[in-house]
Amino acid sequence: MEAELKEFKAKFLELLKKDEEFRYAIAGLIGMEEILKRLDKNEKQIIKLRKDMNKGFARYDEEFKKLREDMNAAFKRHDEEIVKIWSELKSLREDMMKGFERLERRVEALGTRWGLMAEESFREGLKAVIEKEFGWKVERWVKFDSEGLVFGKPANVEVDVAMSDGKIILIEIKSHVSEADVLHFRDKAKFYEKVEGRKPDRLIIISPYVKESALELTKEHNIEVYGRV
Repeated sequence: MEAELKEFKAKFLELLKKDEEFRYAIAGLIGMEEILKRLDKNEKQIIKLRKDMNKGFARYDEEFKKLREDMNAAFKRHDEEIVKIWSELKSLREDMMKGFERLERRVEALGTRWGLMAEESFREGLKAVIEKEFGWKVERWVKFDSEGLVFGKPANVEVDVAMSDGKIILIEIKSHVSEADVLHFRDKAKFYEKVEGRKPDRLIIISPYVKESALELTKEHNIEVYGRV
């Protein structure tokens, strides 16, 4: 058997040396086998890679699903907060409107008694009403205007100032308001801003009597008017 094997090997080698076609055929078979082995190995790697990718996609899908649920929950909480804030703002606005209505009734009542009152008493009376109805602390602000920016000549400038929720409100309380009063109040606000370095958030005139022409000026200069009869 061993002798036969040696004889076969010798003939096989001789054919490889002498027969070119045989040699190429054997080389081709060896190369094909190597290619098939590599393809088989690559296929196994591709199958494993596909499984790993599918696992990754499944994990990402789960994480994305959780992220989407968290975002939806956050949006829902946000919407609920917005609804709550709007409800509170609506309630606050209603309370303020009721307060202004009460203020106007008080102004009208004081206005009907104007003939019996001095303007300073009128102003002090309304100041007390404002503090009681709105809880605002109203203080008299007095500064000397050396350049005459408000009245056209050096003079003291006086205006009532109220603080509410961190906002500055200038209030002019008068028994009767003319065009000149509106313009002076506008200039007082500018003078206040120049001295204090802060622009008032609101300008309010409270009076039982405001001339129609003066009322038009208040609209032009964003001045609120309350208590007009």
